Order: sequence, then C-alpha cells, then structure tokens
Amino acid sequence: PVQILTYLDGVVKVEETELKPRVGFLYPVLTHNISVFINATRERDSGQYICTVNVVDDATPLGRNVGVINLTVLVPPAVPACQLHGNPTVGANVTLSCSSKKGKPSPTYQWERTDPIPQVFFPPAQDLARGTLRLTNLSLEMSGLYVCTAENRAGFEKCSIVLEV
Repeated sequence: PVQILTYLDGVVKVEETELKPRVGFLYPVLTHNISVFINATRERDSGQYICTVNVVDDATPLGRNVGVINLTVLVPPAVPACQLHGNPTVGANVTLSCSSKKGKPSPTYQWERTDPIPQVFFPPAQDLARGTLRLTNLSLEMSGLYVCTAENRAGFEKCSIVLEV
C-alpha cells in the first residue's frame, strides 16, 4: 500500500504520488466525515483504498479502525474499427468484425444494417462478445451500410462499413 493522504496534528499532507494534484479531503477534517475526493479519474486509479483512523489513547482493538473500499473506474469504449473479411461475391460467405481497443468493462458489440432496408442481427450470425457478424450465401440484396455499436456501462461508440456484393 502507498499512503496518499494524511491528517495529523491539524495538518493535511498529500504524498508525492500521481494522485497528488487530484486528491484531497472533501470536507475540513473534524467538521464532517472523512470523505476523500479524486478528480479527473483514470483507469489506473482503480484499486483498493483503505482508510485508517488512529486516535491517541483510544482503546479500540486493531482492525476496528479500518475502512476498505474497492474503486473501479469505468472506461467508455474507444471508437471501434470495422473490417470486412472475405470476398463479397454472390453466393460467398463474409465476416464483418468490430473491435474497440479500450473499454472497461469490455464492450459488447451490436451490428445492424441501416441502408437501404434496416435490419438487426442475432446469434449465431452475430457474436456480441467478439464483435463479428457472419453473412452467408451473399445476395445482391445484402449490400448496404452496416453499423457496429461498441457499448458498455460507461458509454458507446460506432463504426460503419459499406458492403457491396
């Protein structure tokens, strides 16, 4: 563990960590509870945070003066990359793929065709976790604009690809 923030003898001290310019006590110490803020959170701020309260001449048994919280910083998906794999000719099979380099938790992927006629897809043709859409026995009518949405609890991003059969 790395000590980040202390209050001792009326003095607040912020240790030299990457959190230093972004962390502090939410309220003046001794006026409210000992809440802490972290501004401009980053994914690497995720982890376990421990608050220890030591009072001079306090007979509290060890372990009763400790609070623990686990922080998970969510990250919206990055703009995904859409790709076409295979040769889009009549009667052939192709796979459309969609992948986002960032996202916490890992994004799920949803494909849809928007033009000329809207169409949604379901498993097994579509793999929500891998971001793939398998199109089999291509026909001219399957041509159009395909849009992939990468989504998690923190947000979503889209990419698109034009399929010309």
